[in-house]
Amino acid sequence: MMTKAVLSSPSSRAEAEHTSIDERIAHKDERVHVLTGAVCNNNCVFCMEEDRDARYVTNSQTDDALVRFILEQKKGAEEICFTSGEPTTNPRLPHWVRWAKEAGIRRVSVMTNGRSLSYEKYARMLISAGMNRFYVSIHGHTQKLHDGLTRTPESFDQTVAGLDVITKYKRYGVELHTSTVITKRNLPHMGEIYRFLRAHGVDQVVFNVMQANGRANTYFEHIFPTYTEIAETARVFLEEQTKTEPRVMAFLVDIPLCTTTKLPDFNRGYVESYVHYEPAANAEKLVPAEALLGRREALADQSETRELVAIRRADLDDSERQKRAECAQCKHEKSCEGVWGNYLKRYGWDEFVPVA
Repeated sequence: MMTKAVLSSPSSRAEAEHTSIDERIAHKDERVHVLTGAVCNNNCVFCMEEDRDARYVTNSQTDDALVRFILEQKKGAEEICFTSGEPTTNPRLPHWVRWAKEAGIRRVSVMTNGRSLSYEKYARMLISAGMNRFYVSIHGHTQKLHDGLTRTPESFDQTVAGLDVITKYKRYGVELHTSTVITKRNLPHMGEIYRFLRAHGVDQVVFNVMQANGRANTYFEHIFPTYTEIAETARVFLEEQTKTEPRVMAFLVDIPLCTTTKLPDFNRGYVESYVHYEPAANAEKLVPAEALLGRREALADQSETRELVAIRRADLDDSERQKRAECAQCKHEKSCEGVWGNYLKRYGWDEFVPVA
């Protein structure tokens, strides 16, 4: 089960001023993902969770016992993120948020399309339970652009209303980040999207380059721009935006660093490393069994003993991303995760030049 990624950027301006992108990646913390949403009320054209039946089976197994198990295993974690599918469709979410807060987790977050947050009573319930960071997925600055990518009428209006509700509670220490998946359709509007979201109170705007799997692979030719095109559009946008905003709170994420050398390090983000738990039978379908040795944990509940396996993001990505011999010459080699194999099938290696 591929989970949605927690997107990361400099946690403070001081951090960005004194560390390079390679240093930030080298010292990034591991987040803990809880697979919460068995279903999703959007139908995004680029969704990496294309096998929705499998997602339903996996995520439906997240119950009170499993959440308590995760919180016990990951005491002291910096962040617990409820993710996969649409977490707000799970009626137990507010209870699990409260448990995470009671367990002393410093940051309790959710990766959401934000539609449920438009109901202020519900959003307030999550915040009072302990939710203090929201990652809201929004893919355009107009209804036509966003709804066309989510393939869900009226999703834009609800998501924007959700942003506005969370913005009201930022004075209580709540953080609001957004994730915009870059496609051929919305890439020309990067600046407009950024300014629209900042006007609605967003603290950090993350432009997330697609992972070339799931539906992004199915519809690749229609929606996936080249990394070079993305990086150049971002460069032009950032140069223009800095004329009126000295520190632009936009971050380009999950793109090979060799293609973004013309961008300030501050604006080059990365996908955070994470760990989540899956039933052992599911895990071995995703990751070679030998990679899972020593990671099995037994979850005992009243009905049975479930065998679980901790899966890290690197387990899932290593089999999908590639490097070539020339990559060893690049200054970013240790930080770089490689290039999606499905991307290379279409565009090849020409645009990837090692950085001296």
